[in-house]
Amino acid sequence: MKTIINTNNAPAPIGPYSQAVLAGNLLFVSGQVAINPATGELVMDDIQTETKQVMENIKAILTEAGVDFSHIVKTSIFLMDMQNFALVNEVYGTYFTESFPARETVQVAGLPKNVNVEITVTALKP
Repeated sequence: MKTIINTNNAPAPIGPYSQAVLAGNLLFVSGQVAINPATGELVMDDIQTETKQVMENIKAILTEAGVDFSHIVKTSIFLMDMQNFALVNEVYGTYFTESFPARETVQVAGLPKNVNVEITVTALKP
């Protein structure tokens, strides 16, 4: 059984996919970029501000699904430039307090809407 998770507090999908899908007790959150859900505009002032918007979008989806960052078991971070790794980590790290999830970070050749960072997560729903 799968349940589609959707909230107006995160950006609407820009393609044929859902914000998140709950399958059993696994929550798969689609890759999030720095779109402000209130305005539909990209937030790209700097990499830290961009990353914060991405994480806030993830937070909104997690909240809609009834979980939080402590339930995340796996994240994937996609960067246009690995030189931003440390700055993204600074922001990303503020959303976790302990029991950090597994993760990979990769540099990619391109991301939707020419953003600098995209993050996807998988969480367990108790």
